[in-house]
Amino acid sequence: MYLWLFRQLPGPLWLRILLSAVILAGVLFLLADVVFPWLADVTNLTDATVG
Repeated sequence: MYLWLFRQLPGPLWLRILLSAVILAGVLFLLADVVFPWLADVTNLTDATVG
């Protein structure tokens, strides 16, 4: 899958590497900014009880 995505990117090798890094940074930012806070609100992992 990643090889297919890498082959679909335009330009020479150095540009494809740069575009891959930008896409990866964008995905990581989206996960940290949107997905993980939402997931923390949905799952109450801090409400643990020991009985």
